[in-house]
Amino acid sequence: MSAQNYKDIPGWGMDADPENEPTYPIKNYTGDDHKRINYERSEQQPANVEILKSNERPGLTAVFGTTVPPSGLSGVIRRYAFKHSEDRYRHWLPLILADRINILEGVIDDIKDGRFPNIIAERGYKAEWKYNRLAVIRKLVIGAVVAAVVWSSINKKHK
Repeated sequence: MSAQNYKDIPGWGMDADPENEPTYPIKNYTGDDHKRINYERSEQQPANVEILKSNERPGLTAVFGTTVPPSGLSGVIRRYAFKHSEDRYRHWLPLILADRINILEGVIDDIKDGRFPNIIAERGYKAEWKYNRLAVIRKLVIGAVVAAVVWSSINKKHK
């Protein structure tokens, strides 16, 4: 498409004219807005651990987190999720599952290192018991019912 054909597109280049700035009365126009496409990109952070990238934007962002690289079962699930497009459940649901599994992996790692997590304090059950006792009781009842159903179905299979 030639440069002339672009001018035929309705609305093309509507923000290119600084005299036709829609935010003019409110915005303090400095002229820098039209220079933003020529910015100098920041230096790339070195990637010294595995970084999972979207298949829609395969390049690395200038800065990214490196404290918790993917590992274990949660890492396998995350790698699977990043093979799929971000507009699919096959991307987001596995990531949610991987987060939950990563919590369990962290608890197991703590126990292996000789630190036993204080689940009651870390999950905020003491505060919830103090300020929302009914919700705690409801959770306990539902948990007991689910455990009883699972236990009874396992026992029926063994008989």
